Amino acid sequence: MSDYPQAGYFDRKRSASYERRATRLLGGLYRLVASDVAAFAPPGGVVLDVGTGPGRLLHAIAARRADLVLGGVDLSADMVDIARAGAPSSRITFQVADVASLPYSDDSVDVVVSTLSMHEWPDRRRAVAELGRVLRPGGALLVYDFRFARIDRESFSGFADVRRVPVRPKWWPAPLFAKITASVS
Repeated sequence: MSDYPQAGYFDRKRSASYERRATRLLGGLYRLVASDVAAFAPPGGVVLDVGTGPGRLLHAIAARRADLVLGGVDLSADMVDIARAGAPSSRITFQVADVASLPYSDDSVDVVVSTLSMHEWPDRRRAVAELGRVLRPGGALLVYDFRFARIDRESFSGFADVRRVPVRPKWWPAPLFAKITASVS
């Protein structure tokens, strides 16, 4: 049972609608995030996209780095179906999973990235602790969300070098988003 009351919100119809909007409206953000992930990930690294939605971010990362192992998780089975159908490569895998209970082993991921989902996490401390569990020592956490999303700094207490900066994709008139970066010691 999920702690997310909106878990069923992204049914097939809403997921398809989101996929169309995300492709059109968030392309600049996804390109910016993909560039960041490509820069952070080590050669042959494992990247996990939490709240992957239709998987567009992983498609952009795959286009930049052919050496990476890419995985995405989302709470919505319908979103995961859309992501799987649109995957440009068999090296991208998608699973239905809750951010607070990831189907990954301890210390198994080099970069965890999330775009526009943190504001929906009901228990951010538990979710961020779970992200820390799956990250390898030296791994990077990159969380992008709306600039106005509330951030509880205590949630990130298990991480080093926690920073929050405004993000403005090219051609956006104002920094609507913020990026939190952190590393695992």
